[in-house]
Amino acid sequence: MKMRVNLEKDSYDIVIEKGILDHALSSISSLFEGERIVIISDDNVYPLYGEKLKKQLSEKYTVGEIVIPHGEPSKQFDHLPELYSKLLAYHMTRTDLIIALGGGVVGDLAGFVAATFLRGIKFIQIPTSLLAQVDSSVGGKVAVDVPEGKNLVGAFKHPLLVLIDPLTLKTLDPHFIKDGMGEVIKYGCIKDEAFFERMANYENFDALYEDIDEIIYRCVDIKRDVVEKDLFDFGDRLCLNFGHTIGHAIEQYYHYEKYSHGEAVAIGMVAITRIAEEQGLTKKGTADRIVEVLRHYDLPLKADVNTKELLEAISHDKKNINKSFSFVLLKDIGDYFIHKDDNTFILTSEVV
Repeated sequence: MKMRVNLEKDSYDIVIEKGILDHALSSISSLFEGERIVIISDDNVYPLYGEKLKKQLSEKYTVGEIVIPHGEPSKQFDHLPELYSKLLAYHMTRTDLIIALGGGVVGDLAGFVAATFLRGIKFIQIPTSLLAQVDSSVGGKVAVDVPEGKNLVGAFKHPLLVLIDPLTLKTLDPHFIKDGMGEVIKYGCIKDEAFFERMANYENFDALYEDIDEIIYRCVDIKRDVVEKDLFDFGDRLCLNFGHTIGHAIEQYYHYEKYSHGEAVAIGMVAITRIAEEQGLTKKGTADRIVEVLRHYDLPLKADVNTKELLEAISHDKKNINKSFSFVLLKDIGDYFIHKDDNTFILTSEVV
């Protein structure tokens, strides 16, 4: 399966194919004519796929690797100088290429490095986690974290290519499958009720995996459509943040240790929808429908955090524009809208 993200000079292809990692050289060499490639990966993913990819690419290019510790702490801003130094040690130039091989943390970090090193060099996304395959590898948003919050220093940097191999999901810990399913279900919530119901009809992820290429394609296609209409996240693209305002705050509250991103988004979707129902903004029963689907994939439903304790984290959220927050709410499943309010909107509920 293949689709084109049409962004004029920044257009790129997304290829979804089981086993595509085994012939990545063919796809990459058709686009990249430089001399050097550096693979940025983490210590979970590189042992599984990194050497195989490096061996392929070494047939044509000089290839190096940078392997970071897995997990959100590797995205801290203060790790960047070390990465830049390693790229310089490989003699990377503006005509060379970075490959992000891994999940969302690797994609965000490698993309930000590519956007800023030597004022920008080419990069390719090879996402290996479900969350990265259905969401973070597409759309060009790359970022790192600072102590005040997640993804607060970032850029828009589009890849040359996204290669998605669903076979990599077979090596994921179930925890990371849940992580990705939070984002998969989000797409149904905001844009496609039929897709949402399809998620409800699978008993679990093992059943869903039989159709995984189609599931990934539909998620990516929704995101492609949104990104093409709103490249810089001020209009329709805000819908992709459904569940994220509260979700990011929960991640920060627990120092990124208790809930993964997708799990926190799942909690955030339920919480914001219940708040909106209480305000008469969302059809009654919508939150219960979301809860029912989340349970199929063993996702958390509540964090038991007092909303007042989340306000400081929410105040730093990127959706805070001119002291007004853009909360993504649902009229019903598949039908979102943007509700502008201050951050005290969430205080309608005491606990999320």
